Amino acid sequence: MQVKRNLTLLTDLYELTMMQGYFKNKSAENMVVFDVFYRENPFHGGYAISVGLQQVIEYIEGLHFDEDDIEYLRSTKLFEDDFLEYLADFRFTGDIYAIPEGTVIFPREPLLKVIAPISQAQLVEPAVLNILNHQSLIATKTSRVCYAAKDAGVMEFGLRRAQGPDAGIYGARAAVIAGCVGTSVVLAGQMFDIPIKGTHAHSWIMSFPDEYTAFKKYSEMYPEACLLLVDTYDTLKSGVPNAIRVFKEMQEAGIPLKFYGIRLDSGDLAAMSKKARVMLDEAGFKDAVISASNDLDEDLIQSLYAQGAKITSWGVGTNMITSKGWPSFGGVYKLAAVMGEDGKYIPKIKISENPEKITNPGNKKIYRIYMDGKIRADLITLEHETYDENTDLNIYDAQESWKYKTLKAGTYKLRELLVQVFKEGKCVYKSPAVMDIQKICKEELNTLKDEARRLINPEITPVDLSDELYALKMDLLRKGRED
Repeated sequence: MQVKRNLTLLTDLYELTMMQGYFKNKSAENMVVFDVFYRENPFHGGYAISVGLQQVIEYIEGLHFDEDDIEYLRSTKLFEDDFLEYLADFRFTGDIYAIPEGTVIFPREPLLKVIAPISQAQLVEPAVLNILNHQSLIATKTSRVCYAAKDAGVMEFGLRRAQGPDAGIYGARAAVIAGCVGTSVVLAGQMFDIPIKGTHAHSWIMSFPDEYTAFKKYSEMYPEACLLLVDTYDTLKSGVPNAIRVFKEMQEAGIPLKFYGIRLDSGDLAAMSKKARVMLDEAGFKDAVISASNDLDEDLIQSLYAQGAKITSWGVGTNMITSKGWPSFGGVYKLAAVMGEDGKYIPKIKISENPEKITNPGNKKIYRIYMDGKIRADLITLEHETYDENTDLNIYDAQESWKYKTLKAGTYKLRELLVQVFKEGKCVYKSPAVMDIQKICKEELNTLKDEARRLINPEITPVDLSDELYALKMDLLRKGRED
């Protein structure tokens, strides 16, 4: 199920005023290249994950100004009638290239490229960034949480703390792509065909005369998913013993114990889980799940494991859906080239006193370089450049050029990352189902070296510029300073 919405006015005012300027100067149809990229890995990590492309596709396909939109713009007194008439027939007619969802990405490389008339390319900037920035951030955060959780499943249940409905729905989608076994958000389950999961609240326990009765009634209703919340009154003296009593009664009644166990939502999770594990094991329930929630994130999960916690399933909400510790992905949308009168692209560069804000010019593509199945580096090149795995390849760190390595012919593999999504305004790419993207993402993460995945002080994967692109950048920098 897809929700169709007209998000054309989900843009910043200056995009529209610039569009009118291009229209008045008869340059609205001039072709340009814009890049979407980010400058720093979230959480000072070793990578990020690209998510949100499907929603970008839906947004681009739905671009149009309806009558209400045009009348609203007219009411602002900022736009002239001839420009508003131009908007009435507005559609996206350009090309878009993107890195597929679930792919591991690194700073400064284009994760999406728009080649279109400047009026069209300008308009879509805010919405494209809004979609990619949010979902890529939540996916990257989730990946860290799932990495900390090791082989234990992580369930996403952050809806009530998300910054609005869209953040909860699309955040759940991103979280599942990045490794969550399911979400509590029923609407996300319906929209994206992803697993929905959940147990019960403390209010369920409190609505019955006693804890045992609440557990018993729940087990009768959901015998195949009997996860009991044991910390409403006294976890070890009441909750766990009553859960064990219910599990024994289920056994005696011949009810198969398929997925069952307890959930801890407060207290010292490490200590409680260890004591609960002993109690469950001594009662004969060695395969019972011990699930934990309560303001978890990757740091706390890692700490709990270090303390010997016996938790086998995690429920993570607030800190994952709100990306605790890193509130913004930081993706930007920058002009890289404009088409000249001869039909060739003229590279453009943004110069800044801050080196990290200097852009890479030109129409570009990305090669990913693998050695022994692991990512060795990424190489950003100009669109016309080609590389051969049967020749030696020198790889430099684009930010620290004294760091370099020669990769011998035949020892590495190359893969182009950008795929065409729109051609002349028509979508030519079919997004996989979310659960298929989850598999892709898992495979992608496995191509990272272990050192690049660690949560603290990870190894940074080099992102190099081709010799031709580097020379072009330096030439434009010199000319920019001379001007």
